[in-house]
Amino acid sequence: MKLVVTEFISLDGVVEAPGGEKGYKHTGWTIPYWNDEIAMFKLDELFTCDAFLLGRVTYESFAGAWPTRTDEMGFADRMNSLPKYVATTALKEAAWNNSSILIGDIYEQVLKLKGQPGQDLLIAGSCMLAQSLMPCGLIDEFRLLVYPLILGSGRRLFGRDEKIDLKLLETRMFSTGVTLLRYETA
Repeated sequence: MKLVVTEFISLDGVVEAPGGEKGYKHTGWTIPYWNDEIAMFKLDELFTCDAFLLGRVTYESFAGAWPTRTDEMGFADRMNSLPKYVATTALKEAAWNNSSILIGDIYEQVLKLKGQPGQDLLIAGSCMLAQSLMPCGLIDEFRLLVYPLILGSGRRLFGRDEKIDLKLLETRMFSTGVTLLRYETA
């Protein structure tokens, strides 16, 4: 299994509260740019993964939203049916369908997951989890939907003190000005 980090990210690297999460002054910054093209990309991405690896905050956000949703394209059904592995020490149980809490060393657990056959293991959001796995060389690919705005403040995906060499796999521009950048780790 390939470990893929997928993020909505501003031009200045902010990934915090893209969809309307509370507690951040720029919350919901992706909403004005959302369109059918981006929705189709995210749907395709969802169907090329076999499981999610999530941090607690993203897990709780998703678990609070997805179980009651439905749609004609099957996005909600896929979200709800996929296995979800949660990296957390704060939660003792994960009630959302097909969710499991990873027990023990997170790096060993991720290595075990990556060793399984199948499609991608997707980290969606979960910035702190992605940051903790970057120095270990466990991430195989970054899929960044770069939004054409500068937020100036907020949690950033990159900026820690490690160097990561990347190889560009794909660029794609959507009609709203959002640009997909896909990178493989070298």
